[in-house]
Amino acid sequence: MQAVLLIDFGSTYTKVTIVDLAREEIVGTARAGTTIETNIMEGLNAALAQIPEPGEGWNFVRKLACSSAAGGLKMIASGLVKELTAEAARRAALGAGARVLQVFSYELTLQDLDKIIASKPDILLLAGGTDGGNKEVLLKNAEMLCALPISLPVVIAGNKAVAAQAADILKTQHQPVVVADNVMPELGVLSVESARLAIRDVFLTHIIQSKGLDKAEQFLERILMPTPAAVLAAAELLAQGHGSERGMGELMVVDVGGATTDVHSLAKGDPSKPSVMLKGLPEPYAKRTVEGDLGMRYSAEALVEASGRRLFDYLGWTEEQVACQLGLCKEDPWRVPQTKEEAKFDVAMGRMAVGLAVDRHVGTLEVVYTPFGATYVQHGKDLTPLPVVIGTGGVLLYHPDALEILQGAVFNPAEPTVLKPQNPVFYLDKEYILAAMGLLREVAPQVALRMMKKYLVKL
Repeated sequence: MQAVLLIDFGSTYTKVTIVDLAREEIVGTARAGTTIETNIMEGLNAALAQIPEPGEGWNFVRKLACSSAAGGLKMIASGLVKELTAEAARRAALGAGARVLQVFSYELTLQDLDKIIASKPDILLLAGGTDGGNKEVLLKNAEMLCALPISLPVVIAGNKAVAAQAADILKTQHQPVVVADNVMPELGVLSVESARLAIRDVFLTHIIQSKGLDKAEQFLERILMPTPAAVLAAAELLAQGHGSERGMGELMVVDVGGATTDVHSLAKGDPSKPSVMLKGLPEPYAKRTVEGDLGMRYSAEALVEASGRRLFDYLGWTEEQVACQLGLCKEDPWRVPQTKEEAKFDVAMGRMAVGLAVDRHVGTLEVVYTPFGATYVQHGKDLTPLPVVIGTGGVLLYHPDALEILQGAVFNPAEPTVLKPQNPVFYLDKEYILAAMGLLREVAPQVALRMMKKYLVKL
């Protein structure tokens, strides 16, 4: 057997997938609580022990992993103009699989430094100025960051005329400092791939050890990327195909987790109706958003707050009943529903997380009045014609009402300006393999693509 071991060190669970590469089949999947506080290998070994070992023992030809343990990859981005270079820096960080804690624009202040210290980021992304444009802000922000009492990895992706000078300034306080291409070399032009790769390299070489994941690297071949980047890689492969193996076309993946809800869309998102004008920065074909207040366990209180009356109306419960269920989530983040009430609460919370996360991911329409009458302006992606939505994450996998939860992603006629999919076909990542297939893409892309098409379940 050509066995490949694929591991996702999650914030709550460590998930393992063993694949027979030759037969293109899943040998087994399992999960156990992530043990980042003690030894990451304890959770991994507990998960592996759940899969029956063949008589000759495991002989893994590849052992690859991704991770969102210990809060995942946490970043702070800074740019010049909020709607331009600061937004470009945020998108680069998200595309690298990071959770963006703060985004700053213009010159950093002492108050901003206090927020950076309190946020405890893993990496700083410093942008600002188009190539040949503003130089002062990038240099001043580099000097200001040297006042931080801590040393952090920094990726510089700003005006190339002064990027090296800014790096020299930062190296007096921070390590490592990496220079990438400008995320906005020209006004309105995004170029985030170089910064995304630089962030990934820093994650692989520096962040893994600081999160205690280096113990696992002694057993593994390597940890390749943050988990969200692996899911995005799988979604991209599934949408676009590889070589002679065709993909599924434009799609969305909604990943409902214990700490966050991530949404990935692989779509152009151009206006689907005539006489609608696009406004704002161009949207990437492969777009990821992450909502840190929409998690099922660690962010449960924030999810209830963000849902407002919608959650109570959906459940028909009192505040006391909701508070009781929240207490159970807080007491045990690994808890699975034990009663009908707990199962109902999880379904409701999952639907709220999906609905709100997709609301924030998709584009919106705005009515603008001109001397020639009313016209529509689109901000972000129009995903109303999107044909496929794929659900993944614990609440979807372990509940019989996955379709009910995923209905939160569907266009609501009562909110016609929110451009959510109108009539998608739903699929479920029943075997929890999307992150694993994103890893497998690195070594066997066509196998990974065929396995996703084989194992995703149409609802």
